[in-house]
Amino acid sequence: MQRISRLKRELQLLSAEPPPGVSCWQTEGRVDELQAQIVGGANTPYEGGVFTLDINIPERYPFEPPKMHFLTPIYHPNIDNAGRICLDALKLPPKGAWRPALNISTLLTSIQLLMAEPNPDDPLMADISSEFKYNKPLYLEKAKKWTAEHAIQKNKGCVETEEKTPENKNKKTAHKREALSAQENLEHTKKVCM
Repeated sequence: MQRISRLKRELQLLSAEPPPGVSCWQTEGRVDELQAQIVGGANTPYEGGVFTLDINIPERYPFEPPKMHFLTPIYHPNIDNAGRICLDALKLPPKGAWRPALNISTLLTSIQLLMAEPNPDDPLMADISSEFKYNKPLYLEKAKKWTAEHAIQKNKGCVETEEKTPENKNKKTAHKREALSAQENLEHTKKVCM
């Protein structure tokens, strides 16, 4: 019961006063499953990208940290290919720094800061960490490329395309629904359950 009432308070706070570039909501009918989106920070290789995270709230929350992982692929030394995040605040002591005084908003802000300032000395991805330390221009180039491929949706609206089929060479008109821009996507997918 404490977990549910605390989650409701946290979601109300996240809805009323979200940290800049962060949104969080409950998934359909599940109290213990949340999703969040973090907008890549300015002057980082993630700028303009919208990164979605999955958040699972354990039964013992707030005495255990939530389980968080990225659904959007991201090129980062502290985030692996499965989306797992190496962040002390997501682990229990003695190895971690989770405390019941922390909350989901604090964790999302910490992840946003980790995106802006990677910690190459505690990596999940050793090869990316080496790039970050010894060949930063290559790291920045790859991170920007991944952001453009996975976190930025460029086209919007409905576009007509013309195709010629090889059999009859007649023009066919097809309507193609294209994705919203990353910022519009963030604004349209916000859901708040209280």
